[in-house]
Amino acid sequence: MLQNVFSSRNEPPPIMRGGWLDALRFIVAALIILHHFQMSAPVPLAEGLHPVFERGGFLLTNFFLIDSGYVLMRVYGRAVGSGRMSKTDFFIKRALRVYPAHLIVLGLLVALVLAATAAGMPPSHPEWFAWDQLPAQAALVQSFGVHGGLGWNAPTWSISALLGCYVAFPFVLRGLSRIGPWTALILVVVGYLAANELSWAILKYPVYQMPLNLGIWRALPLFILGMGLAWFAQGVWINARIAGWAGVLAAVGLAVAQYFDKNALLSLVFISIIILAAGAVPTKRPSKLVEAAAMVSFSMFISNEVVRIAWFGLAEAFADKLALGEAWRWGLWALGVLAAFVFAFGLHYLIDQPIQNRIRAWLKARGKGAAVSQPVVSLEG
Repeated sequence: MLQNVFSSRNEPPPIMRGGWLDALRFIVAALIILHHFQMSAPVPLAEGLHPVFERGGFLLTNFFLIDSGYVLMRVYGRAVGSGRMSKTDFFIKRALRVYPAHLIVLGLLVALVLAATAAGMPPSHPEWFAWDQLPAQAALVQSFGVHGGLGWNAPTWSISALLGCYVAFPFVLRGLSRIGPWTALILVVVGYLAANELSWAILKYPVYQMPLNLGIWRALPLFILGMGLAWFAQGVWINARIAGWAGVLAAVGLAVAQYFDKNALLSLVFISIIILAAGAVPTKRPSKLVEAAAMVSFSMFISNEVVRIAWFGLAEAFADKLALGEAWRWGLWALGVLAAFVFAFGLHYLIDQPIQNRIRAWLKARGKGAAVSQPVVSLEG
């Protein structure tokens, strides 16, 4: 019976652009925007629609970190493991993927704060824009226990933590490559549970509530969990029909679990099943539309906070001055959400993608552009 569900003899399908993982990537990025924007709505989405929009931030970050480990393992695992790509080259490629867009968006936010202050409209919460917090965030070291990094474009703490995960990637890969897929799956699950218990014992809160300046210790167990899921997915074929239904049921289970409480560990199980299912279901007809949308997910993630600050700072002042009713305020909120998507698409296609094209050409000219067998479809690009 189990042979009809799992098999080590059949070849698991490759991950592809325009497939289920790309779709998940865009959906997660869109939900991150709604999570950040929901409190600016006339009625918070957590009250009017589903409580997940308030407490779902940790869930979406978990999804993001597990997915990054999963996809990078499946894309770069063989190249790094075989030595075709060195540890240094892998880190340089990943760091150059995130730093340019990060610095551009942070620069725009700094310019916005300076311009607003000069125009007599300083931030209503100046503590969110303390200048002593800026250097750590610009350098993306705020998740390693150093001073700074709070406020400003706060969600970049997870990008900072991912840099640490990139350093750990080759060493975790070496360990996983020495064991079988089922053993790997068990070890990464036990490892996460052990990290969670250790966090409770030492810091008195679970891994997902780790303070931002210790973000690496939150991210690394989840990233390793994703790598273990990928090692399992590469070594064990999963029946596509059963995987599809498992993914759907896990998504429903996640929504139900989040309706009642955070249910962090149960939600983590559902997220892992969804990612495994997305990787196990073959993409018969890759969608160019899904691929194009997913390519923008990193820009959506990194820029939405800046759009939120700029848009709703002006929109709320405008609505209050004209004493607009609730319907008008909902319209302004919807336009703000739309602005976040439009800005992200512009950032990606007009700025970030041309920069990345130049970086890829430079790496190729230096002999650092080692090819990988599959496209990168993780959230950070």
